[in-house]
Amino acid sequence: MIAFANKIYFFLLLFVPLLVWWHVYLGKKGKRHIFYSSKQLFRGADSSIKAILVKSLSYIKFIPLVLFIAALARPQILNYYSIENKKGIDILISLDISGSMSSIDFKPKNRLEVAKEVISDFIRKRETDRIGLVIFAGASYTRCPLTIDYDLLKLFLKDTSIGELEDGTAIGMALATSVNRIRHSKAGTKIIILLTDGVNNRGEMDPRDAAAMAKDFNIKVYTIGVGTRGRAPYPVKDAYGRVQHVMMNVEIDEKLLQEIANSTGGLYFRATDKDSLQQIFSEIDRWEKTEITTKKHHEAKDIFIYFILAGLLLLMLVEFARRTVLRTLP
Repeated sequence: MIAFANKIYFFLLLFVPLLVWWHVYLGKKGKRHIFYSSKQLFRGADSSIKAILVKSLSYIKFIPLVLFIAALARPQILNYYSIENKKGIDILISLDISGSMSSIDFKPKNRLEVAKEVISDFIRKRETDRIGLVIFAGASYTRCPLTIDYDLLKLFLKDTSIGELEDGTAIGMALATSVNRIRHSKAGTKIIILLTDGVNNRGEMDPRDAAAMAKDFNIKVYTIGVGTRGRAPYPVKDAYGRVQHVMMNVEIDEKLLQEIANSTGGLYFRATDKDSLQQIFSEIDRWEKTEITTKKHHEAKDIFIYFILAGLLLLMLVEFARRTVLRTLP
């Protein structure tokens, strides 16, 4: 778009009508006459194109004046553009891989496989956030540190399986490991998403103490309990090595998970199937958004020289025409 940096000079245009009036006044005052016997001798002479141009030359000279005033106003071409400053957040996903995660209540796959699919989709939706992965059962360890290499992170997630760690559910240790991994982060927002299907029964760290650590480091914890309500089919091997499914009670310490979430400013969710788990991660994705600051800038290119050149060219054409094709008697 075209803009003018010094619009105040446009006030000079107010003098243009005054100059036109003064020019007309002086023209009438010093008007010369040629006497001839009859108007019939020059019938139609005033309406010819040449006659009109001759009369207009004096007024055309005011157009360069307008162009020069516009040049004083400093015309510019502005190119606008925006710069986005994205401030990512740090997310640590703590995933339960205990034996009970093999229960087939998220048909047709078990809890762990469904959780891995939903988490992978969650990772795909993030853009500038660092995300890490902690896995736990009877113990816990960092599977992948905080990273923006999402392909590598999803590869670690895909290779995660039940049986990597001693069986059990060490929620306190999982949360403490996650806090220790993320506590030194300089990100403005730090969150932990802890997903489990059991009751804390292993580890040396009390989950409530780990939650207090998270609160001290300003880390928000979202907790998710996965598993249908009531009983769920659990795969076991018989004496002949054949896999059979036995119905077992689903035990999730929802009260503990709610305490952890509430004490850190997070939320507790219960996922009873794949759809509800997807909805939970969609909600977290919607609430924990990356901070984006947009600043608008513009580049200005001065084009006043073109107005000056146009005015000079028009003046030269007027003077050239006055002395040649549109020449009049003195």
